[in-house]
Amino acid sequence: MAIEKHKWYIDHTSPATAHIYGIDNYVKSYKTDYQQVEIADTGLYGRILFLDGKVQSAETDEYIYHEALVHPAMLMSPAPKRVLVAGGGEGATLREILKHPDLEELVMVDLDQEVVELCKEYLTPWHRGSFDDKRVKLLFMDARKYIEKEQEPFDVIISDIPEPVEEGPALKLFTIQFYETVKKSLNQGGVLALQAGDTSIPFIETFSGLHKTICQVMPLVCPYRAFVPSFNTDWGFILASPDQRKMPEKEEIDNLIKTRNLDLRFFDGITYTGMFNLPKDIRKILSEETTIIDDGNLITIY
Repeated sequence: MAIEKHKWYIDHTSPATAHIYGIDNYVKSYKTDYQQVEIADTGLYGRILFLDGKVQSAETDEYIYHEALVHPAMLMSPAPKRVLVAGGGEGATLREILKHPDLEELVMVDLDQEVVELCKEYLTPWHRGSFDDKRVKLLFMDARKYIEKEQEPFDVIISDIPEPVEEGPALKLFTIQFYETVKKSLNQGGVLALQAGDTSIPFIETFSGLHKTICQVMPLVCPYRAFVPSFNTDWGFILASPDQRKMPEKEEIDNLIKTRNLDLRFFDGITYTGMFNLPKDIRKILSEETTIIDDGNLITIY
């Protein structure tokens, strides 16, 4: 094994730990007005997008993350016609939402236009032309400001924004004030889904804090997770709704996937069952969490 041939990219997960990726080729390194963007080809995970030193998405397994983020919420909505994505720069979240046949309008609001343009050019396997779909409305602005001003409600809102890194652009999209605004922007029966950070015990603070915070706003809050190999951890997600309801059974999920003719690689009824059944230690942490994230008490990761 020719370890010495690689350049090494170090994603610091804490002051004491890191994930290291062997780089074959640096495709792009660019500083936008908001964040550092790096796109690199790796021997194991294919092309990877890094933002502010953190891996965001890898070519070989991005489908796991994006199917896990999108389809539980979309299938909870009876016939989602109008959907909002906060963030979503790579375009893969759009790709998955566009698979649903009743969709009429898909609004994507991303703060960093330069990141989106780089993804359009260099991450074609992610978006597969989704930005050009006639149902997509692409806006470059702060997603919170957009939601606060938008009058027409949505059937589904998906928050696909980077982790809340210190001094990062997304910190106020993880607060109780933001989720209160989201709640008002959902139709009856509407659904929110968000990426919610690492669920491994040493790094679970963001996941548990977000869960506690959203529980103050929504009557239905369902945490779940999926293992993403390029993240080297189980990644957390949260599904929430302003309407209390019964979660579907796995047979219902499979029937909906078949009815909507969804071509999926990762997500089905069995996967759904496993994702939403968290282990005892994580359930205990969630039940004991007291942190409520607000505009005056922001959460950040290292």
